[in-house]
Amino acid sequence: NVTGIVTMGDEFAFSEKRDELVNRLNEFKNKDMSENDLKIKYNLGKNYAEFILKNKEQLKIENDKFIKCSYRPFDDRYTYFDNKILWRWRVDIMQHFLKGENVGLVTARQCVGDWQYIFCTKLINEFNLTGTAGRFGSGNTFPLYLYPDEKNKDLFETGQERTPNLNMEIVNQIAEKLGLNFVNEKVLRQAQDDSPVTFAPIDLLDYIYAVLHSPTYREKYKEFLKIDFPRVPYPSPLTPKGGIKETQERFWKLVNLGSQIRQIHLLESAIVEKYITQYPIDGNNVVGKIVFEKTSETLGKVYINYDKNIASDALQYFDNVPEVAWNFYIGGYQPAQKWLKDRKDRKLEFEDILHYQKIIVALTETDRLMKEIDKVEIE
Repeated sequence: NVTGIVTMGDEFAFSEKRDELVNRLNEFKNKDMSENDLKIKYNLGKNYAEFILKNKEQLKIENDKFIKCSYRPFDDRYTYFDNKILWRWRVDIMQHFLKGENVGLVTARQCVGDWQYIFCTKLINEFNLTGTAGRFGSGNTFPLYLYPDEKNKDLFETGQERTPNLNMEIVNQIAEKLGLNFVNEKVLRQAQDDSPVTFAPIDLLDYIYAVLHSPTYREKYKEFLKIDFPRVPYPSPLTPKGGIKETQERFWKLVNLGSQIRQIHLLESAIVEKYITQYPIDGNNVVGKIVFEKTSETLGKVYINYDKNIASDALQYFDNVPEVAWNFYIGGYQPAQKWLKDRKDRKLEFEDILHYQKIIVALTETDRLMKEIDKVEIE
């Protein structure tokens, strides 16, 4: 595991649009720019400006290095994956998200306040994905799989494409408790009664993801969660007399719920496209003052350009936004609020409007599924 990549100059090294970042780096490479020019244009500090200027001569602009990165929850942006631009590029771990399909857990080692510092990614990710370093909560990234490189090539002597990033001694203990065989890749083979006969790395990730989304677990261990990585209980029966069958049932319930949340957070679940909000008013779609106004006990409007001096029928808003989604935290952020605030003075394109509505569904569903997880008791 490792903390996410660090730029020291996000306004320069990240962009929502690939072409915008390509043009920016080409301008930097081909134009005579001073440290002061960089400070004025991109709000860069002295250290980072010096860093990229020192590397400028050796910098080569290559198309395959423009990579999507998990920047904030539900907010992926492009960066240039090269240590001449990135202050800390964390290549030893981040390479495993670039060499093939992967998924990783991102969680904080320590935090302040209530613990909600868990997210997932299929991309390289930025240091502050789940929270800011100044308030703790910045995430460590744990890829599920490792791909071959010079440092771990001994793990691939049998020729497999990738290997689970798991402690096999612990996996074997879990396999014994479950009465199931562990396999490196997910298979669909089942016993005659339709129960699974194997479990795979993704099942363990989903089990962990469910446990860490349990409100009861978070409350029970809140003081410990502030000072170190979460400790995840092994699968176990609900009662002292419960055997392997009951252990399996509880394990698969949590795996299923964790899988649903993971797919929702990756915006891969079909449910995020079942929009529960509307965006009814035409306008220029430029984000200004953001205001949440309750319209019922549980719902409200999210104005993107609130102005008390403008007629209400000229204000643009997302309607029927659940208040629970508006206030929902992932890590140190409230994504329904932060995503819009990070786009202040910018025009929302059609795809942006749809994306925001997906975020609202994702947050609402996460809250619902967390309540379902709490029905499955966790030690």
